[in-house]
Amino acid sequence: MSDPAGPAGQAHPGNDEAEATAADARETEAAAQADALAKMEDQWRRALADADNVRKRAARDGTQLRAQERAAVSLAWLPVLDNLELALAHAPSAGDPLVEGIAAIRSQAIDTLARLGYPRIDAENVPFDPRIHEVVSVSETDEAPPGTVLTVLRPGYGGTDTVLRPAAVVVSRAVNADRG
Repeated sequence: MSDPAGPAGQAHPGNDEAEATAADARETEAAAQADALAKMEDQWRRALADADNVRKRAARDGTQLRAQERAAVSLAWLPVLDNLELALAHAPSAGDPLVEGIAAIRSQAIDTLARLGYPRIDAENVPFDPRIHEVVSVSETDEAPPGTVLTVLRPGYGGTDTVLRPAAVVVSRAVNADRG
């Protein structure tokens, strides 16, 4: 067995220094690897967060795009629906099978718009709501409170949050003796 001590019982000075240097190198290398691991974990977590944000943004953008396209197509069909209503208004007789067919198509179109999120706005004798109504005329009357929708000239489609087209309405105003 060899003795690490020298001939006079002295330890070799190079061995202790070499071991200390090797231990310092291992500690430095371990610290560097720990730092590198921490950086990689941070990059990995950031990449996961970025991927999650991209997924959420894509879902949100897809939903918005579908809603915009649904509105654009529905808006393009409104003139067709208006023309069906004009045809019914000028129809010669109510018992005609052709008139009944046009009325059925009109009802189907109104139901389809409602299913797409754009119900018909055609209620009369309700308070005026600037979100869903467009004032075309004002009429003085004592028969309804001021600000009441008296007549719907052109129906609108939509709800309070998404209006495809506001209803064109005649709104009541209080009778004023000074006017006129």
